[in-house]
Amino acid sequence: ECSGSSRVEPKCPVARQCGGCTLQHLSYEKQLAYKEKKVRDCLVRIGGVNAEKVEWLPVLGMETPWHYRNKAQFPVRVQKDDSGELRPVAGFYAGRTHSIIPMTDCAIQHPCMKEILETVLSWMQEQHVTAYDEVSHRGLVRHIYIRRAYTTSQIMVCLVINGRQISEDLKRTLVEKLSGIPGMTGILLNINTDQTNVILGKKMLLLWGQEYIEDSIGGVRYHISPQSFYQVNPVQTEKLYQTALEFAGLTGEETVWDLYCGIGTISLFLAKNAKKVFGVEIVPEAIKNARENAHLN
Repeated sequence: ECSGSSRVEPKCPVARQCGGCTLQHLSYEKQLAYKEKKVRDCLVRIGGVNAEKVEWLPVLGMETPWHYRNKAQFPVRVQKDDSGELRPVAGFYAGRTHSIIPMTDCAIQHPCMKEILETVLSWMQEQHVTAYDEVSHRGLVRHIYIRRAYTTSQIMVCLVINGRQISEDLKRTLVEKLSGIPGMTGILLNINTDQTNVILGKKMLLLWGQEYIEDSIGGVRYHISPQSFYQVNPVQTEKLYQTALEFAGLTGEETVWDLYCGIGTISLFLAKNAKKVFGVEIVPEAIKNARENAHLN
């Protein structure tokens, strides 16, 4: 249902082809209404909530719903440019396909990611670095994975490669190009030689800087490593956690259990208002991060 004033021209020029955003043709007000209805329907239909007996609070939207994401994973492939020359490109998959729509200036990612993507692609072109081919399982660079901390502006860039290592020359030239970008804190390689759709492999190699970036939510500091789960919308995350804290109504006497706690983002956010907090998590690396973050605070 999309007509009249609810239909808008998408901000992104490739929004219709790209599979990343599916609601850009709706006004933001209409997008929020659509999402609110979807959640309400799930609670009623699947959760068995009685819609008449529940107080439905208004959805909490953003003031500016653009350039907010703090994490991006761009697949890299080789495609012909307008002149017919083969070039490495990065972007997003077209809807329901594995064809890449080249795009470095994404309307929902932080603007710094454009410079990083174009820097890595120019390095690949200059150094004759191959891009991955899914069919033949050949080519080196599979993904460009970027994280940027909201409060500190620290940036981490991780190249996911179909190989065990890269040459010293390639390391040196890549670090030379990327390390001068403001906020650059860590440059890493991730080893993924499997024939899989999973983006990150298990092994990380640090090329330059440090293996984590630091961010904070509501005054609580966090170290975030490449594999750590961290909410991708920092502005809304603080609203979400603050709302959860208000609803919990903690008096300082409670013991709180944070299930699926990850790196302890919610655990530590609640800790200042609780007597004790336990975080429970199946991923050992996340618990290691959580302990470090507890110590940090």
